[in-house]
Amino acid sequence: MRATIAAVLMIAITAICAEARPAGTVGRAEPKPAPTHPAVQTPADTAKAMTQAERQALQSDLAWTGHYNGLINGEVSDRLIAAIKTFQKDRGGKQTGVLNPQERSVLTTAARKARSNAGWKTVTDAATGVRLGLPTRLAPRQSSAGDGTTWRSATGTIRILLTRRKDAGLTTAKLAESERKEPAGRKLDYSTVKPDFFVLSGMQGLKKFYVRGQLQGGEARVLTILYDQATEGIMEPVVIAMSSAFDPFPADGPPPRKIVEYGTGVIVSSDGAIVTGSDVADECRSIVVAGHGNAERIASDKDHGLALLRIYGAHGLKPIALDGGSAKGSLELVGITDPQNQGGGSAVSRVKTSVAQGGGSEPALSPAPAPGFSGAAALDASGKFAGLVLLKPATVAGPAVQTAEAVLAPAETVRAFLKANKVTPASESSDAKAAVVRVICVRK
Repeated sequence: MRATIAAVLMIAITAICAEARPAGTVGRAEPKPAPTHPAVQTPADTAKAMTQAERQALQSDLAWTGHYNGLINGEVSDRLIAAIKTFQKDRGGKQTGVLNPQERSVLTTAARKARSNAGWKTVTDAATGVRLGLPTRLAPRQSSAGDGTTWRSATGTIRILLTRRKDAGLTTAKLAESERKEPAGRKLDYSTVKPDFFVLSGMQGLKKFYVRGQLQGGEARVLTILYDQATEGIMEPVVIAMSSAFDPFPADGPPPRKIVEYGTGVIVSSDGAIVTGSDVADECRSIVVAGHGNAERIASDKDHGLALLRIYGAHGLKPIALDGGSAKGSLELVGITDPQNQGGGSAVSRVKTSVAQGGGSEPALSPAPAPGFSGAAALDASGKFAGLVLLKPATVAGPAVQTAEAVLAPAETVRAFLKANKVTPASESSDAKAAVVRVICVRK
């Protein structure tokens, strides 16, 4: 401001001097006007020069590091600039509100680590149709009942619930009021109700809660997140990310999966532990192991495509020893094909396949077995357990349909998964045919 005032005064003085100049001075060199200074670019100007996608990525990364608390929508705001400055302050840097390349790289790395630690995945829930982001490592246990799905941590400190409601005359105001009152004892510290959505947050007993619901065509889909206060430091960034990723009525969701799907499981312990493919037990309202009744999904590892089931009260189980056969060359797969592939039957089948050359941590199998073999046991030439078969469903890429792909989760990967979930596999081998079971997933 002082520089601008000085420039204005200089121009005025020059004009006055020109008017008072004697006639003989005409033709002499005119004094140059004071230079004008370009407007200083603000941090907001720098942010506005970014693309929408770049700003959203910046908001997301700052949210995951705990510096940004707001919608991840790509809009420029004072809150975004303040978050950048706080990040710079925490790193001991100059609080400019604009990240230099080194600072942006550090932020990206920190946010990526936080997402990985939470096991962040974007999924579409079969029970409700909602697309959402999930912290799969923080809340790995999934169950479905009625028109909803629940994820929770092993200790119950974290619970994530999706529900779907459809009633005549339903409004967001009615929904919000219902959520305020049930369960009893909720204490609100934030509330907003709009014609098509509402958000509530506060305390529910000793847990913090966050509720976000949206209404469309007389149907409501509601996300509820509950977490102990002791987990607040971990969960606050997750809640922000989940709120922004919540898509209750996705317009371009994937085609729905079959109401009932079949896979294979391998019994690995005499107390009822069964390992199968995560796709077999994914988004199931109920899981049934043929001949043994209902099963519970204990854990899953989406990175390696594995799921752990357990049946209770079963007797005479014959588990297979995970003795680490060779995951190379020719293999024999032992599994149970889909009933449609065997006239409604449930017979155990043995088929030949080979590990493709150059296979890495997920060696490809060729030819791929029939549907129903996901979760089947793979045996090497000596009859030892070499790994678990995983079928990846066919996908559509433009006009072309990609055929289903079969890969192998090696024996060491399966053992590591069981160890991480405190399951001690059988040490004495039995016939693979006696160890495999049909797994039935019911989604609706």
